[in-house]
Amino acid sequence: MTFSDIFKSNFLENVTSVTMLDMFLSIFLSFALGLFVFLIYKKTYAGVMYSSSFGVTLLAMTMISNFVILAVTSNVVLSLGMVGALSIVRFRTAIKEPLDIAFLFWSIAAGIVLAAGMIPLAVIGSILIGLIILLFANRKSHIKPYIVVLQCDNHAGEEAATAFLKQHTDRLSVKSKSVQRGAIELNLEVRLKDENTDFMNQLADLEGVKNAVLVSYNGDYMG
Repeated sequence: MTFSDIFKSNFLENVTSVTMLDMFLSIFLSFALGLFVFLIYKKTYAGVMYSSSFGVTLLAMTMISNFVILAVTSNVVLSLGMVGALSIVRFRTAIKEPLDIAFLFWSIAAGIVLAAGMIPLAVIGSILIGLIILLFANRKSHIKPYIVVLQCDNHAGEEAATAFLKQHTDRLSVKSKSVQRGAIELNLEVRLKDENTDFMNQLADLEGVKNAVLVSYNGDYMG
């Protein structure tokens, strides 16, 4: 194959199959939507440690999926090769927060829809999704769960402590109980009547109670 044969092939036709205006417009819009997804993620994040790299990944995923689908839609042969190439890719990074999966799918879907030319659907859909996430993601119950960690000397101290907690809390349930000779440890989930925690001072002074600790609890971690 000579140099002139290369230019006689369909290579140049593939280059001009997508106009420069379409490319710049699609990439710019994918950047804007990816930035919107990133800002919503940053605003609604409620995990233990915020990862800025994951936020940047959302922005990059929107742009990457955009130009990949843009190339696929312009060439049927290329689309078959792209499917084969992407089928061997494996991602092993653990997703710790369930909501992060929704953000990943959102960023990828926004890039795909933009590349398909459905700009109103991509923009309006992203705005609606962002508003819904803002509305519900950080919505917390006014009654916060707490964990009370009790260390008692004997069974009498355990009964006195649990009876005292039932009087000063709205709800009490045993999560775990560890018993050793001369020591009993209880983990109790409680719902407080108000924000006042002075009853813990009285609980620690009960006879038979060695130690009493109150920590907030959201179902994933304590602290």
